[in-house]
Amino acid sequence: MQERICEISADEQELVPAKMKTMKTMKTDRQESRGEGLLLKNLGLTVRVSVLTAAATLSTIARADGPITLWYQRGGNPDQQRIMQKDLVEPFNAAHPTTPLTLDVLAGGSGDKKIRMAVISGKGPDIVMTPGPSTTLALVQSDHLLPLDEYIKKYNLDKRILTPVLRTGEYHGHNYALPRTFETMVLYYNKTLFDKNGWAPPKTMAELNTIAEALVAKGITPFSVGNGDWRAANEWHVSVILNHYAGPENIYKALKGEMPWTDPVFAQAIDVLKDWYQKGWFGKNYFSLTGDQQALLLAKGEAGMAPNGTFSFDNMVAAFKQTGQELGVASFPSLREGVPYPLYSIGTGSTMSINKNSANPDAAAAFLDYLYSDDFYDRISKDWPGDWNLPLTSIDEAKLTKNVSPIFAKTFTAFSNAVAQGNYGYTTWTFWPPATEDYLIHGIEQVWLGQISTADYLKKMQEIFAKELADGKVPPPAPR
Repeated sequence: MQERICEISADEQELVPAKMKTMKTMKTDRQESRGEGLLLKNLGLTVRVSVLTAAATLSTIARADGPITLWYQRGGNPDQQRIMQKDLVEPFNAAHPTTPLTLDVLAGGSGDKKIRMAVISGKGPDIVMTPGPSTTLALVQSDHLLPLDEYIKKYNLDKRILTPVLRTGEYHGHNYALPRTFETMVLYYNKTLFDKNGWAPPKTMAELNTIAEALVAKGITPFSVGNGDWRAANEWHVSVILNHYAGPENIYKALKGEMPWTDPVFAQAIDVLKDWYQKGWFGKNYFSLTGDQQALLLAKGEAGMAPNGTFSFDNMVAAFKQTGQELGVASFPSLREGVPYPLYSIGTGSTMSINKNSANPDAAAAFLDYLYSDDFYDRISKDWPGDWNLPLTSIDEAKLTKNVSPIFAKTFTAFSNAVAQGNYGYTTWTFWPPATEDYLIHGIEQVWLGQISTADYLKKMQEIFAKELADGKVPPPAPR
């Protein structure tokens, strides 16, 4: 099988920890921009969470005793570590005292690299956490992950995890990864401002244009967006325009190699995005505006709308609390006739797998059984909403509202229902191969600034994608 990461230098091998005891944390790049929890503002030193709880002995699935390990790849401050200890580690260990979980919290900026290098060297944790399907695919192709089919059947995970999201972990008929995060792009808007002007959230291109033009006439920026602290935020807007203009059916064909990215429908979509930027709909400070600043501009009513991810929920809520205005959230409008509304693109920024070299894969699978349980989701959604939003079929608005804000519960329930009904699209960070995604992020800036044409942008994207498709680097798209 083709190996995406072929060699590791001696210097890199030294970075692989024998035991991750303590290390300084930092926000992951993605967390810095997306605001996955306000607690990330207070950074400190992480401590190794290793809780061995003696409890009433329950039956265990594992064939061998001894601890199993998980290296949490995204970092976390002391408050977040306490949450993981209380909601994740202690309940599992109470039920599995002979195979307790040892959790190491890695620094967010380098955690993924440390995990990959350890796994490829034949070591690493029992439960392998990755930042998404493209990373998982490389480890599958290099034969370092265990097929999960037996465990999925044993624990009925195919009944408990939304099918389109579950299938993002498939490769050649087997499943190697379970999605840990469930995220999408939405349209945040200032409801106070909208109500004052008698506007409803737009559902069509015409309605969006009317509101945006009215905002401009009032001196208000239509979209509060920027990439000041996360350049890859560019791809959020490309994801939005491809899904809601070109449509998920065409994206699916392109990801399967059945339709080129140079097709006119994709060119028209990119032209719309370029037009928004050049008309000033993104404001004057796109390249310096941070995630926190974007949320505050929207909350002040200095911007009317913000295409952003559900991972930014906490930032938005906090900003609106500061200003006392009301936050609104809706599906992004359909931008072309024939594209469904509401439509939510599937995103997963984190996956869970089992190391092929694990000494106790059955115990690792028992941990996955707990991770995707209603018991755990009820605990974590109350203490840390957003980052641990699991794609469970049992998500219920009334139940969620007991633990989280009504607007959060309503948004994620609508997202889950849409996916279950087949009204889903594809985020670029989940379904695009790495080199294509990288060019998509950087090349769109040249389009916006008039340095290259839409045709040139899509031509190069197609060339890069075609090579990665031939090399087997394109993650499997959720089926239609």
